Amino acid sequence: MKKILVVDDDRTLRSFVARYLENHGYTVQDASSGIEALQFFEQDPPDLVVSDVIMPEMNGLEFCRRLRATRLGQLVPFIFLSGKGELEDRIQGHLMGADDYVTKPFEPRELVAKIEAQLERSRRIHCEIVRLMQQLSPSTANSPSAADLETLNSTQISTASSAAAAPQALPLTPAEARVFWEVIQGLTNKQISDRLFISPRTVQSHLSNILTKLELENRSQLVRFAFERGYQPPTKA
Repeated sequence: MKKILVVDDDRTLRSFVARYLENHGYTVQDASSGIEALQFFEQDPPDLVVSDVIMPEMNGLEFCRRLRATRLGQLVPFIFLSGKGELEDRIQGHLMGADDYVTKPFEPRELVAKIEAQLERSRRIHCEIVRLMQQLSPSTANSPSAADLETLNSTQISTASSAAAAPQALPLTPAEARVFWEVIQGLTNKQISDRLFISPRTVQSHLSNILTKLELENRSQLVRFAFERGYQPPTKA
């Protein structure tokens, strides 16, 4: 079940959108400000964000900018839901990093359609990456996620076929190594925390350490690093 983060300082509208999305099969987390939304995102990243623009403390444009500047927020689908519907407002929203822009008042069915379109786009990207990786090794077919592999193109994948057969030992602690193997399978922090029985914050702490030790910047680079060097999750008996 996909999770949507709804951000709006209008409690009534936020509750309405949350109920409507839940009735359409989504799990919804809501926040009243960009600051609160950033905290929620760090703890448990959603599959898609719907955000207002005009909010106190931190407006939606700044929230989107800050989200896009984080490792986990670079590729998550982002839709603005705003009363500012002028052309310049919509252009500014897209330039800030939004994938779509819906103006208020809005038709709930249209919002759901746009959400489904963005999630479907992510699914197609995932399927294409899986297809490309299957050409190299069927054992890696279920490993990547769209969020981690969107920047991995066919040229980079072909480079992986010439990687060394025996990957070097990783400079990680046992706890970090466990998180490493889960991340390269495309799991979110929440999914990893459920599998390893640790908090999402602890997962993020280990992930930050991993990226620092391997001199990488984000999850996409970590997945690419693992694939190109022949690191594959251990098979379960």
